[in-house]
Amino acid sequence: MARGHEVTVYCRSHYVSPRQLEFHGVRLKVLPTIHHKYFDTVVHTFLSALHSMKEFYDVALVCNAANAPFAPMLRIVGTPVALNVDGLEHKRKKWNWLGRKYYVLTERLATMLPNRIVSDARVIQDYYRAKYDAPSTMIAYGAEVERRPNPAIIRKWRVEPQRYVLYVSRLEPENNAHLVIEAFKKVRTAYKLLIVGDAPYAHEYISDLRARARRDRRIIFSGFVFGQDYRALQQNAYCYIHATEVGGTHPALLEAMGYGNCVLTLATPENLEAVGEAGIPYRDETELSEQLQRVLRDGSLVHSYRQRAQARVKELYDWEGVVDRYEELFAELTGREIAPAVEIPAPVTDRDAAAVRRK
Repeated sequence: MARGHEVTVYCRSHYVSPRQLEFHGVRLKVLPTIHHKYFDTVVHTFLSALHSMKEFYDVALVCNAANAPFAPMLRIVGTPVALNVDGLEHKRKKWNWLGRKYYVLTERLATMLPNRIVSDARVIQDYYRAKYDAPSTMIAYGAEVERRPNPAIIRKWRVEPQRYVLYVSRLEPENNAHLVIEAFKKVRTAYKLLIVGDAPYAHEYISDLRARARRDRRIIFSGFVFGQDYRALQQNAYCYIHATEVGGTHPALLEAMGYGNCVLTLATPENLEAVGEAGIPYRDETELSEQLQRVLRDGSLVHSYRQRAQARVKELYDWEGVVDRYEELFAELTGREIAPAVEIPAPVTDRDAAAVRRK
């Protein structure tokens, strides 16, 4: 990597081709898993930890509290483990009672099994301190700051630059795409709503979303979009709607801000922490409709919030600063200078683990 360290990111075979061995100087190790809602993450992390044991990495970063039980596998061979606990997964509506119980259990294990836990938002840090009396290192995600529209790319989705509202997320109930659709249907505008995202295990919910949008030709579903296409969609949007209600700091929200979008966000503590005064909050479907109508009528307001959003990302969510903080954390864990493998821009949608070795 640019800072002079060898980094390996473990990827899932249904997201990344096993033939892809490297990305931007980062080594990719693609392993199989069971493509199932309840086993996908834990099986992949188990296999990744098993493979990592013989690699003797200087340090490992494991993502998601669900993977806490596998930290001892790495520690037994002398690899320190930092665990980024992610959001409060037990609150997600997609899990049944057993899944929620598992997440509650692994939350507690996350405070005991790794060497250090990492939280990506103050709200999550406060939760672990209050519930488990467990300190954590707070390191948020980062985002690029750029707005260089490339209009030619986006026309494949039947939208025009600055003439569509963008929504990005996994299409799962707690991310509230249904709320966004219903709110947008009430707005009087010729602008379109572009819904970017999908979900492998939410077929019934996605069918419901499409049924809600069927009679409104302004609403377009793109499915998953990555890479340069995704950047173009972000940088050509008129504004961006964020509606997730579970999790810590959401990468898509920070990306929208960094790409210079006027952001309307559901007023959860985590989302408000991320946007500060650089976004427009709403509490429900009615308020979102009202705020969206206001934004669509006032280009100067949009311009103002775009500037605020990018300024906030530069101040608080700059990637170089994020990497600096992981370097400091990993130096503490190893007793020597070493760079982390956090948020490598690998072409995967769900990362479970990354590991670092000094060159």
